Amino acid sequence: MNLIKIFFTFLIFSFLSCSDSNKYLIKSPDEKVKLTFKVEDGRAFYKVDKLNRSVTNWSRLGMVLGDGKDLGEGLKVYKTSKKKISNKWFPIIGEKNEVNDNYTKLSISLVKESTKYDIIFRVYDDGIAFKYTIPNQNSIKNYDIDNEYSQFNLSSKDSAWWIPAFSYRRYEFLYANSSVNEISKKYFSENVENISYDSLGIDAAHTPLTVKKENGLLISIHEANLIDYSSMTLAPKGEGILEVELYPWSDGTKVKLDKKINSPWRFIQIADNSSDLIDSDIILNLNEDPDIDQDYSWVKPGKYMGVWWEMIGTNESTWWQSENHGANNKKVKYYLDFASKHNFNGLLVEGWNKGWHPEWCCSGDGNPFSFTESVDDFDIEYLSEYGNSKGVNLVGHHETGGQIQNYELQMEDAFKMYNRLGVKNIKTGYVNDVSKNIRVLNDNGIISEEWHHGQFMVKHFQKVIEMAAKYKLNIITHEPIKDTGLRRKYPNFISREGAKGQEFNGFSSNGINHATDLPFTRLLSGPMDYTPGIFQLKNFRFDSPGSDKIDKNAVVPSTITKELALYVVYYSPMQMAADLPKHYEKHPEAFEFIKDVPVEWSERKIINSKISEFITIARKDKYSDNWYMGGISDERERNFTIDLTFLEKNQKYNFRIFKDTKSTHWESNPMEYEIEEKVIKIDSNSSLSIHLAPGGGFAVEMIKI
Repeated sequence: MNLIKIFFTFLIFSFLSCSDSNKYLIKSPDEKVKLTFKVEDGRAFYKVDKLNRSVTNWSRLGMVLGDGKDLGEGLKVYKTSKKKISNKWFPIIGEKNEVNDNYTKLSISLVKESTKYDIIFRVYDDGIAFKYTIPNQNSIKNYDIDNEYSQFNLSSKDSAWWIPAFSYRRYEFLYANSSVNEISKKYFSENVENISYDSLGIDAAHTPLTVKKENGLLISIHEANLIDYSSMTLAPKGEGILEVELYPWSDGTKVKLDKKINSPWRFIQIADNSSDLIDSDIILNLNEDPDIDQDYSWVKPGKYMGVWWEMIGTNESTWWQSENHGANNKKVKYYLDFASKHNFNGLLVEGWNKGWHPEWCCSGDGNPFSFTESVDDFDIEYLSEYGNSKGVNLVGHHETGGQIQNYELQMEDAFKMYNRLGVKNIKTGYVNDVSKNIRVLNDNGIISEEWHHGQFMVKHFQKVIEMAAKYKLNIITHEPIKDTGLRRKYPNFISREGAKGQEFNGFSSNGINHATDLPFTRLLSGPMDYTPGIFQLKNFRFDSPGSDKIDKNAVVPSTITKELALYVVYYSPMQMAADLPKHYEKHPEAFEFIKDVPVEWSERKIINSKISEFITIARKDKYSDNWYMGGISDERERNFTIDLTFLEKNQKYNFRIFKDTKSTHWESNPMEYEIEEKVIKIDSNSSLSIHLAPGGGFAVEMIKI
C-alpha cells in the first residue's frame, strides 16, 4: 500500500510540577478552542471553551480499577508536555482525497501514591479529545476497570438528540430531542417509542450524542478507536452533567484487561452551526493508518443490488425454504442478469444458507445457522461462477442471530469459501432483540449473558474484521458496534448499519423526519448502509408471501427524488440499490442517476443545513471533474437557491436535475418528479433555484463540459 504522509511537530516543551492545584492550558491551532486542565484537592478536571462560550464546565476525570484503586482521587501532576502537530494524510477510500490533521497535544502525567498514568489531550479547531494510558507497573495488581467516570459537564438548558442505551434494539431507534437532564427510558417511552417492556440497566444515551447548547454552539460527544474496551454511553447525573457509563460484563466488571490500559479517545466535536458540525474529520484523525505491512489495495468500493427487499419490504418472499423462497437459483440468476446489464458489481442474497426458519427472529435461541452449507434450491458454486462471468460478485450474507460462538467456530471456513468463490463483500447481521442476551458458554461450562455493546462483542467485531482482511473480504455489518473511525486502519470495514435504516420502512415506518435526523447524529460517526433507492413508495407490500392483497397502510415516507438524494447525502463506499428490478424498470431515467452516482469522492461541500430539518451536500467524483448534489427536507415544503460558486469558474457544466413537482407530496403523491437539463457557465453569481416537496428532496448531476 502506498500511503503518503506529511508530518510536522514543533513547539515542544516539558516541565516538572508537584503542585495539586496548577492549571494547564492549550489552544487549538486557530486559537479559538481552549482546553484547561487542573488538579484540585487531588481530583482531575478539564473544561472547554470556544471564543469565551462554554463547551463544558469543569468536568471530572478518572476511573476505578478492579482492585478498588480510584485513579481520580489523591492525584498530583508530576510532568507535562505540550506539542503542536501539523499533519496531512491521504485516505485509501473516503469522502476526501486528503485530510488535514492539525492539533495541539497536552500530555499530563499523574501520580497517585506510587501509581502513575497519563491523560492525553488533543485540541483541534473543531473539537477536543482525551484518553487514558496506564502502563504496566508493580503498584497495580488488577488492570480490570470497575468504573470510568469521565464527565461532560454541560448546562441543564442544553438540548440533545439521542437514542437510549441499555435497551433491546441496539441503535435502531428514532431520535428523541430533550434537555440533557431528561435522557431516560421513561422520557423515551412516553415521547418516542415504548421500550419499558424490555429495558435493563441505567438511563443513558448512545453516542454520537448531538447537543445544541443554550449559547448557540453545536457539539457531538462520541468515542474513537474503540478496541478491546467496552462501548461508552452517557448517563445523566443532573444539572447538565453527562458521565461515561460503560457496558458491563455479566459479572459487573466494565473492562477486563491484563497488563495495561489504553482507553478509546473520548471526543467532542464543536461547531458554530450544523454544517460545520458535519464537515469534520476528527474521528478519523483520532485513529491510525493501517499497519505498514498491510496492503489494502484490494478494497474496492461499489454498488450492489439484493434479493432482500422482497422479503423485508414487499413481503413477497421468505428467507426460509418454502414455495415463496427468495434465494432460489432461477430468481438469483434473474437478479444477476439485471445487475450485470446495469453495471452493478454486487448482488446480496439473503436466505441462501441452512438455518433459516419461520421463527428465526429475534431472541437469539433459534436453530444455529450454517455459514458454509447452502439450501437445496441455491447452488452457490454455480451462481458464483455465473455472476463472476458477468462482472457481478455475490455479496455474502451471514446472519448470526446473535449466536456469536456458533459464528466464530465457522467464520474462517466460511471466509475461505467466499475467497475461493470470488465473493468480495459480506453483510453480517446480529439480530437479537432481547436486552443483554448474547449467550456465551464459558470454559467452566456456565452460560453467561452479555450486552451487545460490551467488551465481549467489541472484541468479536475486531476478530471479524481482522479475519476478513486475511481473506481479502470487506465487511458491511448490520446490528454492529458503532463506528469509531476504525475504517481508517481497517479499510475493509467498509460500511455498517447501526441506526434505524430503510428496512423499517418496509414493515413499520421511520416517520417522515428520521431521514433528516441521521446526518446530524448517526452519520457523524461514519458511513451508513441505509439501503436507499426505493422507488415504489406506496402499494408495494403484500399481506403475506403468495398473497395478491396489498397492504394499503405500508408507505415509505419519501419521494423518488429524495431517494436519489440519499446517495449523495448519506455517505457509504458500498451503496445499495435496494428496490426490486421491476420497480426500477418503471422509472428508467431516475434509475440512471443511481447507476451513475459515484461512491468514491475527492471533495465534499455542505451547501446548507439546519439540524433535523434539511441538508444539502455536494460531492466531487474522485475520478473526474464531475460533481453530484443531493438535498433532503423534513415534512415541510422548501425552496432553495443554491450557490454554485464551489464549481470551477468560467467552466460550463451540464446540469441534470431530478426534482419534486409542485404537486409531489411524500404521503399523497410521492412518485411524481421531473427532470430538467441545462448548461450553466459558472461565474461569481451562479446559482440554482430548486423546489423540495413536503418530505422531498432533489438530486443533481453536474458534468463538466
